[in-house]
Amino acid sequence: MGELVERVDLQDRVVGVVERGEAVRNQWLYRMSMVICRDAEGRYLVHRRPDTSSRFPGEYSWLVAGAVEVGESYVAAARRELKEEMGVDTPVRFLFKFLCEGALSPYWFAVHEAVVGHQQIQPSPDEVAWHGWLSGSELAQDVPHRSYVPDSRDAFARYVELTAGERLSLR
Repeated sequence: MGELVERVDLQDRVVGVVERGEAVRNQWLYRMSMVICRDAEGRYLVHRRPDTSSRFPGEYSWLVAGAVEVGESYVAAARRELKEEMGVDTPVRFLFKFLCEGALSPYWFAVHEAVVGHQQIQPSPDEVAWHGWLSGSELAQDVPHRSYVPDSRDAFARYVELTAGERLSLR
């Protein structure tokens, strides 16, 4: 059996439990959670997915993201994904949630943030081929010109809009 997720409705209310693959195939809504990692200087963690990844091989992301498990909160999922993918166990702070059309299927996407030290990062080679840190202005220049995961681009545009660019020093 594949990864189980909670199928949800347009108001993000649980309507059942399904395999994630089934949700994707049928375009049913489910939940995803992600973390934006920043360091003490405000730079953003960026990583490239392995070329062997089943989803978006070799593409870049500024998010650590994954599906919310059955019975799991968005915050708990974000923290779990951060630990699984980057080896970091630290609190995350909820920023916003939106209905994402998704490159593979639609889902509710909860965006969180964590402050992480460089020495804390111990990326999983199954999830991360390369990682580095970019300032806000560098990230804003990088996203349009590099091959980023499509949903990562969507979250970036919303993040810039909701923060009015203040965190990215876009003003």
